[in-house]
Amino acid sequence: MRTALHATSRAAVSCFGASAPRQLYAFAAPIARTQNASWLEARREPHCPIHQTGRRLRHQVYAASTIAEPPTVSSSGQEVEYEAVIGIETHVQLLTKTKAFCNCASEFGSDPNTNVCPVCLGHPGALPVLNEEMVALAVRAGLALNCNIATHSKFDRKQYFYPDLPKGYQISQYDEPLCCDGHLEVPMPDGSKKKFGIIRAHLEEDAGKTVYAGADRLTGSEYSLVDYNRAGVPLLEIVSAPDMRSGKDAYAYGDELRRILRFLHISDGNMAEGSMRCDVNISVRPRGSPTLGTKVEIKNMNSFSNMQKAIEFEIERQVGLIKAGKGADVVQETRLWDEFKLVTISMRKKEGLADYRYFPEPDLPPLTVTEQMIADTKASMAELPAQKRERYLTLGLPLHDVLILADEVGTAALFDAVLAEGVAPKSAANWIMGDIMAYCKEKKKGMEGLAVQPSALAEMIRLIEDATISGKIAKDILPELLQGAGNKGVKAFVEKKGLLMISDEGAIGAMVDAVLAANPKQLAEYRGGKTKLEGFFQGQVMKESKGRVNPGLMQQILVKKLKGE
Repeated sequence: MRTALHATSRAAVSCFGASAPRQLYAFAAPIARTQNASWLEARREPHCPIHQTGRRLRHQVYAASTIAEPPTVSSSGQEVEYEAVIGIETHVQLLTKTKAFCNCASEFGSDPNTNVCPVCLGHPGALPVLNEEMVALAVRAGLALNCNIATHSKFDRKQYFYPDLPKGYQISQYDEPLCCDGHLEVPMPDGSKKKFGIIRAHLEEDAGKTVYAGADRLTGSEYSLVDYNRAGVPLLEIVSAPDMRSGKDAYAYGDELRRILRFLHISDGNMAEGSMRCDVNISVRPRGSPTLGTKVEIKNMNSFSNMQKAIEFEIERQVGLIKAGKGADVVQETRLWDEFKLVTISMRKKEGLADYRYFPEPDLPPLTVTEQMIADTKASMAELPAQKRERYLTLGLPLHDVLILADEVGTAALFDAVLAEGVAPKSAANWIMGDIMAYCKEKKKGMEGLAVQPSALAEMIRLIEDATISGKIAKDILPELLQGAGNKGVKAFVEKKGLLMISDEGAIGAMVDAVLAANPKQLAEYRGGKTKLEGFFQGQVMKESKGRVNPGLMQQILVKKLKGE
């Protein structure tokens, strides 16, 4: 029965009809013969709207044409300026407890090959069952990226053979993706905003992971091992339009995309663990030219900083070859980024599009997403980073503060919680961006991992404002508070340690007298005209009180006694 179903499904591939595979190969042939074909048209094949027709696909493929050797001198005799055309394919692991089509755990860090079963290993007779949470997270991501959500889509088999793909195919989405035609508005470092298009976002399963022995990468390794724990982990592949023009654009795009995924609890975006992986497609062309250059794909970038460096190097490499009259050496290929040598190195050449022999997944029904589900998801979505930044600006905070506070989930959550306790925005921002962020950096933890209650931080700030404790005392006790020491009451905690601020005028006067008596030379110089020494005496009194003296009251008393009043 399953064999018959398999054969029937292959004979009815989506909208291409009974002869779909043959037609598809015929359409792809011109691209295979056209090395410099537009990477965008190739990547958008098929493109949204979701129900693509063979006629439109044929038009897209035949629209691609060969590109002549790029000019180095314009018609006016001036040297040609070049610009980069950059698009990014981002693979995002979704925050589900189990894999895409089985009940195996999708957690990171388990012992190799322990989170596996007959389904994710592709054993004969094992049937996939769709993880509904995967679909819900993908819909949430699509809405956040301003995409159209398809009420009807389907899964397809993407055929290729590699050691880390146990089934010999990957369940993905081909001509009917779940999300398409979106955009992402990105804040730039100078305060401006740029909008980058999102072509599509589709669901698929991850492959296993190849582990190289004897080296940390393929080059120099003695042999390879495969860990299949990752095989079958749910992925959302997000494909940007080629709207970026620099490494800074790509950095800002990736940073904002990850921020959205984290704030909406779609993915943890941990690039070091591989839960967010970016492949960059880049070409160069004469500035203003509508014709795209030869696309080069770059992989192996484990941070946005490395992605920016790889792009900047690749732009320089391609432009350098063209200006040297070696434009033919810029070929369609996949290159790897070497973060130690700071260069890209060729991994494999591509003579044309890979033939993945897509056909509808016979063991999964079409995916239906109701309008009600889309509406409910939209209504229940958390505040987006852009919305949070706008709200923080209305609080009167400077843009610098806003960008820091709205950058990480834990930071924004703590700031909002302290605000809810009635603390002034700027006071809360200063403590969070200053001493608390420094503590987290030292301890290598996020603010979500702090044991302190927001109410305790709010109480500490109020104790400073009403002169119950000094700012210095607050800084001294802050590490203990962040570990939860003052959660039952900061004032009681301070009293127990004997750190309440000294505001008794008699006690302060006695401390000032002791400091003046211990520093007769400085006192004589002050009274001789060196009034800047007032700061020296303030520091000595503060030291005498171990930071507990009321600074305002102390200054009043000190000035009078310095003048001999």
